[in-house]
Amino acid sequence: MRVIYYIYQVCIALPILLVLTVITALVTIIGSLIGGAHIWGYYPGKFWSKAICFFLLIPVEIHGREKIKKHISYIFVPNHQGAFDIFLIYGYLGRNFKWMMKKSLRKIPLVGKACESAGHIFVDRSGPKRMLHMIEQAKHSLVDGVSLVVFPEGARTFTGHMGYFKRGSFQLANDLHLSIVPITIDGSFEIMPRTSHWIHPHKMIMTIHAPILYKGEGQEYVKETMKEAYAAVESAMPEQYKGMVKNDDQDVE
Repeated sequence: MRVIYYIYQVCIALPILLVLTVITALVTIIGSLIGGAHIWGYYPGKFWSKAICFFLLIPVEIHGREKIKKHISYIFVPNHQGAFDIFLIYGYLGRNFKWMMKKSLRKIPLVGKACESAGHIFVDRSGPKRMLHMIEQAKHSLVDGVSLVVFPEGARTFTGHMGYFKRGSFQLANDLHLSIVPITIDGSFEIMPRTSHWIHPHKMIMTIHAPILYKGEGQEYVKETMKEAYAAVESAMPEQYKGMVKNDDQDVE
């Protein structure tokens, strides 16, 4: 069965998804130029992500969506198991949001331009002015329920375990007085581990935890929120993936 799936993957699913990716990027770019980047930057990507899961025969299971309220902006912080985390969140979170992503992703042909047109936020740590600009962009984007998704580990896992959480997204939530929503992703690592070039069919499960409300100004509150979010994400991980394992490249991604 695995050989049949690989043949289907290469000969049927991936060509279809390549065409859908190009169409989605073009629709996003053109639609955002016309107007309404919040709409064109979210819905085409949502349908594209669901199509990827559908054509690759990947079942999806969602828990806890009722814990988040409409018209309230959050900062979502999921663990980063693999490349398919993006499709799971984009397709099934059920909330309009912006990604906070590495600036190197801007260089991906067509896709990088689509992300820029959609108003996703590229992280640029080259200087204080760039960081302030990023914060201002986030502040103007996160209104009327539009939220932000950040992978606080900064890099995909090599082992299925979580790495440590970086401070950036939690500091941003503190600065903007926003609640943090931890998300646990399970199954993405089995679909496509970071060291693999093949896709393996496996169920993905997304568990949305209760929001961690803004606690107040000060670094002690940022650290407390980080600790609480990490514990929440880890609580829904399979036993074999519990426990922190630092990625070798986590400091540079």
